[in-house]
Amino acid sequence: MLFLNNYGIVISIVLGVIGLLYAVVLIKKIMASSPGNELMRKVAGAIQEGAKAYLSRQVRTVSVIAVIITILLYVWKQSLAVPVGFVIGAVCSMIAGYIGMRVAVVANVRTTQAATIGALPALRVAFNGGAVTGLLVVGLALVSVAVFYLVMSAGGHVGAAIDALVGLALGASLISVFARLGGGIYTKAADVGADLVGKNEIGLDEDDPRNPATIADNVGDNVGDCAGMAADVFETYAVTLIGALLIAHLSLPTFAGALVYPFLIGGISIVGAVLGILWVNLRNGGATALLMQGVGISAVVTAVLAWPVTQALFSNVEGLPFTPTALYGTAIIGLVLTWAVVLITNYYTATEYGPVRKIAKASETGHATNIIAGIAIGNYATALPVILICASIAGGYMLAGLYGIAIAVMSMLSMAGIIVSLDAFGPITDNAGGIAVMSELPKEVREVTDGLDAVGNTMKAVTKGYAIASAGVAALVLFGSYYLELDKHLHATGVLAATATVDFSLKDPYVIIGLFLGGLIPFLFAAMSMNAVGNTAGAVVQEVRRQISLKPGILKGTDTPEYATCVDIVTKAALREMILPALLPVAIVLIVGLIPFLGYKALGGVLMGTIVTGLFLGLSMTSAGGAWDNAKKYIEEGNHGGKGSEAHKAAVTGDTVGDPYKDTSGPAINPMIKVVNIVAILIIPLLF
Repeated sequence: MLFLNNYGIVISIVLGVIGLLYAVVLIKKIMASSPGNELMRKVAGAIQEGAKAYLSRQVRTVSVIAVIITILLYVWKQSLAVPVGFVIGAVCSMIAGYIGMRVAVVANVRTTQAATIGALPALRVAFNGGAVTGLLVVGLALVSVAVFYLVMSAGGHVGAAIDALVGLALGASLISVFARLGGGIYTKAADVGADLVGKNEIGLDEDDPRNPATIADNVGDNVGDCAGMAADVFETYAVTLIGALLIAHLSLPTFAGALVYPFLIGGISIVGAVLGILWVNLRNGGATALLMQGVGISAVVTAVLAWPVTQALFSNVEGLPFTPTALYGTAIIGLVLTWAVVLITNYYTATEYGPVRKIAKASETGHATNIIAGIAIGNYATALPVILICASIAGGYMLAGLYGIAIAVMSMLSMAGIIVSLDAFGPITDNAGGIAVMSELPKEVREVTDGLDAVGNTMKAVTKGYAIASAGVAALVLFGSYYLELDKHLHATGVLAATATVDFSLKDPYVIIGLFLGGLIPFLFAAMSMNAVGNTAGAVVQEVRRQISLKPGILKGTDTPEYATCVDIVTKAALREMILPALLPVAIVLIVGLIPFLGYKALGGVLMGTIVTGLFLGLSMTSAGGAWDNAKKYIEEGNHGGKGSEAHKAAVTGDTVGDPYKDTSGPAINPMIKVVNIVAILIIPLLF
């Protein structure tokens, strides 16, 4: 026990570095694969340049905002600790997104080339590209938080270290919101614009090189699904770890193992992720089966290794409010919840199950019935995850109190290494299909990539469901942190008597006001981001129509579309449109918290309202979007009339509605919920 108490955090850093080193090995393996012929390399190069240009401009834009916030934090705190933490969180979030995107745009063309050999080689190249992002996210998050904590807590200043880590959490969360929104607006505006004109008006296939928006669409897959998701899960992982540390510090201050345990859970799960990735690379089988097996192997390894670690840290410790076995049970709850959310989301979004096929069937009777069916499926898809989340919260609390809930969600997020691998797999296979079409490869190659792309769509929906479900539980932990930190501050300043406690009673009208305002935030946020996609997609539609009208030779193949114009339209719009919704949650928290007659009670209501409506809205939007997308693909496989049929046109409409649902607004709600909670914790001293 003493050894792990003293060196457990260092061990977790070593394991995090091992994960990062294995990511380097995978990068080398990907680079050693063939990038295909000259035309394939040319198309892939255009996608790479577009993605790199957008990310560079996004980093410059966000950096200006980050610098302003860093200065404000320094002026307010009169200390470097929190501002430095903010910068570390922001920079690491940017790095995770940028490197993940760069690897994806290298892997896409190599996946296309591997598809000329067969589905299994293509699966492995695409999955390894995603695995780099997964290992990078968890390794970077674990190492950055652990190293910063060790540096800041040197000399026994644990409280100061935890405060500084809240700054790191804010930096990671805020940058994640920008990455999710900017990338999501970019990718879905390009995708919707390309589909509405290309498929419904002209009758072109997906990724037809005659469509002027094709390159922008393929660039968007990388800046939205790869860079955005990487930043998102980095933030969720880091914030969850920091939340667990905050709960441990405030509720179990005399037990050193309580601070070490979350780090070790993160470290051993990296071992599980590496073994799960190896499993997918070494085994044969269908894509969905192999990927799910990889997740299962990772979960089992983590569960097995967590037992001796838990026993070593907490056995024979006097005064613990829980037993080591009970605490281990909370870790298992997190792993089971992860697996359950994966299976449920897979059911609602995969082509082989009823929900997607119901949407496809509804497409036969028109566009409206497709939309109605998709919205219904999205709403249905919230029920089981929320029931399981409630059960997990109850189980974690009964076993080990608020700390048990924190460990359950940390265990859930510890699976991010393998889960993010599945998510990044999707855009890589999507791009691979686009490169196959634009490079004029045989139809059989596109059939291979289409099969993997359908799996990728389901995997993207699965991982977004996982991210939002974990965000809901993580936000509850952050709310608990807000409560404990607030209680500590009120007693320290004499606002509350020694025997009194903080009370968020529903009899208090200001708490109710806060609940309403908090419940409003996700809806306003989603409305702004949806509107941004719609406006930008409209501009893309007009540009595609203009080019085709001005140059009729484009459709004949005698003229070359001006791809760069569409890329420029969505780039400028994404950077412009992401700022206001990203700052909305920060502004509302500050306004509510600093209005004298509202104050900390109304702010507590805001946090609870945001968690509840954000969880439901996020789950509904991502599930509906994934189901709409795969309903379209199911029809394109030849069902219900196949490509070009009226059912297909209705499914394309549903897909274009679902695009911003699943790739812009829905997933961006995840980091937004955390921003609300972290800002609330940070401004507690300003409330009095």
